[in-house]
Amino acid sequence: MAITKEIKRLEKSNIQLSVTVPKEDVRTQYNEMLKDYTKNIQLPGFRKGKVPREVLERKYADALKGDAMGRIMESTLQEIFKEENLSRSERPLPYSTPELQGEPKLDLDQDLQFSVIYDVLPEVKIGQWKGLKAEYPYAEVEKKDIDKELEEIRERNAIVMDRDDSAAAKNGDVATIDYQIFDENGEKPSEPSLGMNRKDFVFTIGSGTNIYKLDDDVAGMKKGDIKTIEKKFDDDFLEADLAGKTRKIQITLTALKEKKLPDLDDDLAQDVDEKFKTLDDLKNSIKERLEKTLEARLKEKKLNELLKKIMENTPVVLPESMIKAEVEGRWRRLARYYNMNPETIAQMMSGDGKDKEWREAAEKALHSRVIIETLMDEQKIEVSDDDLNREFESIAAANGAQIDEVKKHYNEEAVFYLKEDIREKKITDILLAENDLKQGKKENYLDFMTDNG
Repeated sequence: MAITKEIKRLEKSNIQLSVTVPKEDVRTQYNEMLKDYTKNIQLPGFRKGKVPREVLERKYADALKGDAMGRIMESTLQEIFKEENLSRSERPLPYSTPELQGEPKLDLDQDLQFSVIYDVLPEVKIGQWKGLKAEYPYAEVEKKDIDKELEEIRERNAIVMDRDDSAAAKNGDVATIDYQIFDENGEKPSEPSLGMNRKDFVFTIGSGTNIYKLDDDVAGMKKGDIKTIEKKFDDDFLEADLAGKTRKIQITLTALKEKKLPDLDDDLAQDVDEKFKTLDDLKNSIKERLEKTLEARLKEKKLNELLKKIMENTPVVLPESMIKAEVEGRWRRLARYYNMNPETIAQMMSGDGKDKEWREAAEKALHSRVIIETLMDEQKIEVSDDDLNREFESIAAANGAQIDEVKKHYNEEAVFYLKEDIREKKITDILLAENDLKQGKKENYLDFMTDNG
């Protein structure tokens, strides 16, 4: 089609695309649609495919024009967005649907003109990104960190055995409970709500792995005991319906088991992996793994501190659809972690400022993300075949596999994302090399690894 277009950038990373479709093309597409209808439509008094065009137009004139206009606009937009000379900053975001402006009309004797507005990648003018000074926190792998890993290995290799029915629950025991949270009137709800009651909930007493923190309440109970407690929930409790409230909870202990932990010796090391002959071999392996993980986290921390500096002198206006998609993605990830549906998570996070916190976190993540992507483009960061092969070799070595076997698992799409990862590593190395980074406050290893800052 010999269409003409005009692109105008608006505020908040919006684009207004104005399009003119020549009347000749309008007429051609209208006729093709009408021809298709006459072949397939069936009206009273006419055989299928034998309805005269003039009858069809007389009976359904407005509907036909509306259908034709919708088809023409859709095909025109698809053609425009596929154009190679259309820059990435002029294409709609995948989660932004172009919104039609006004109420265009189809006149077969006139050019068709219409406008749409959609969200695009924000324009980014990178401020100073070289010669910056930043201070980063750091951590070291210590004996207590290795010991913690060893205890977790003992836990995973523990034998779980039933306790005597007369035994009282204690820290370290594996408890199975049924629980019911009562309503604000102290009554059992007539219709159980999601999360407020559960059967066969299993957790280790003292581990803090249940969000209602029932460990101390279950301690001392015996199998078959039923106990009603009253609990005050924190103001920032994950479930908004319970935050800051006091509720009764009925607990039934249905099963009680204890863990028999293996001794911390050479036999345990050999049970973990036959490549370990002694406990020291296992400890050295743990230390090596933790230090490698720490190295990657340290690099991430350095980059985060640099990006904070760059973000200060590189303002970005993020489109609303981009922020919404990021927040919803975070909800979905959290929902998978807690085995809940995203809608429930979203409801729980609304109110008490939690939704605002999530939005702010999403905006910061997107701000830094678009800076990185802009720098990769501006610095013309590319990935060679040698770069890709080295990455495959690294993946193969990390997984104890052959490089050819690794490559079999990467289709065209997966290779594209792998190349993007390599590009990001390259720009990260450039950023770290071009700026003055100094070691700051030492942190506890676990805090350092889990802190999102």
